[in-house]
Amino acid sequence: MTKPLIEGCVDSFASAMAAIRGGADRLELCGALVIGGVTPSPALFRQVRSAWDGRIHVLIRPRFGDFLYTGREGEQMEEEVAAFRDLGCDGVVIGALTPDGTLDRDLLGRLMERAGDLSVTLHRAFDMTRDPVEALETAVELGFRTILTSGQASSAAEGTACLKTLQERAAGRISIMAGSGVKAENILPIHRAAGITAFHTTGRKGNLDSGMRYRKEGVSMGLPSLSEYEIWQTDEETFRACAKLVHGLK
Repeated sequence: MTKPLIEGCVDSFASAMAAIRGGADRLELCGALVIGGVTPSPALFRQVRSAWDGRIHVLIRPRFGDFLYTGREGEQMEEEVAAFRDLGCDGVVIGALTPDGTLDRDLLGRLMERAGDLSVTLHRAFDMTRDPVEALETAVELGFRTILTSGQASSAAEGTACLKTLQERAAGRISIMAGSGVKAENILPIHRAAGITAFHTTGRKGNLDSGMRYRKEGVSMGLPSLSEYEIWQTDEETFRACAKLVHGLK
């Protein structure tokens, strides 16, 4: 069994610091988590790196949407992997699929080459693959160290049967990290059902209300379903409650 680990999924300096104070072993630094996460800015990475010498993995995802990338998008991802490696990240988080729902070996292989000796995580593109066991074996062959997965369900709590299969099939060759909807109340049930000891969470308590006093109605800067006056941010105490449970696993 691998050592218990909790990774904070964050997209701002404030969230990163809250997760660190709450006991994060590692950060996954992202941009725009409200749409599932994209590559963060180098400036944000430098801010967090200057404040913390712990492990920071960077999400490499050029856009919102599916994981079928064009040639230009693949080139962009290769450059971003190399750039964040040079900036001093400890790992990158990547994923890409073929039109048929398998892992894109060619693109992922090129990204792995750019990553060099960095720790590389396969993100939840894994959960959109046709065959999770086949995808696990491909990930092992490509040299991934971790698979972040909800067990091909909408949340890790709902995907425990698949997580158990993956954990058993991995047999220590690759770490299976549960993510999506991970909260203090479901960490122990997921662990007991699937044997998982690595967890990934935003540690959000709820959306923060904007400090704006004047609020323009009827104007949206993004998805119409999202309010411009709610801020996604990690809550230190919520994250600490999760970290205490994970670190207590045997």
